[in-house]
Amino acid sequence: MKRGKKTYSTTEETEPKILNEPMGALNYGSAPASMIFHSPARKPESKMTAIEKMHVVKQGISKADLEGFKDRIGMDYDQLAATLSVARATLINKKGSEKFNPTVSERIVGLADIYSYGYEVFEDVDRFNRWIFSPNRALGGEAPYDLLDNQYGREEVKNIIGRIDYGVYS
Repeated sequence: MKRGKKTYSTTEETEPKILNEPMGALNYGSAPASMIFHSPARKPESKMTAIEKMHVVKQGISKADLEGFKDRIGMDYDQLAATLSVARATLINKKGSEKFNPTVSERIVGLADIYSYGYEVFEDVDRFNRWIFSPNRALGGEAPYDLLDNQYGREEVKNIIGRIDYGVYS
């Protein structure tokens, strides 16, 4: 292991793993702050191709990865279940390394994609986590969080983040 370079290990090279390091612990040359899961693609979800995301979904997201993601985005199980359009029990009944089915994994990766893009654009995890729950004029006064429970809402939130990225008032 090289000095000063943070490494992340997984039980298998192909298994996604959540990055739980505090933002200050990430050093230059380590995983980008916008990277949610440590996957074989080795890049933020917002930068992954559709094929790379499909591979992550087919491998499944583990309960441990979901736990880390949940804690990082500041949602409880009720909020996360509503956002993913699944029963709360679906999320809490898995243990440790047990994986969610492809349908639930796809929803988790889709949400991680939005958060990854938001963290990249806002350059601050806490600032983006506050923004997602704040009313937004570009969304008719609704909070972006309120739109995340379906594909069209997620697309609209991603478009708003893109507008912010390009300096368009949103």
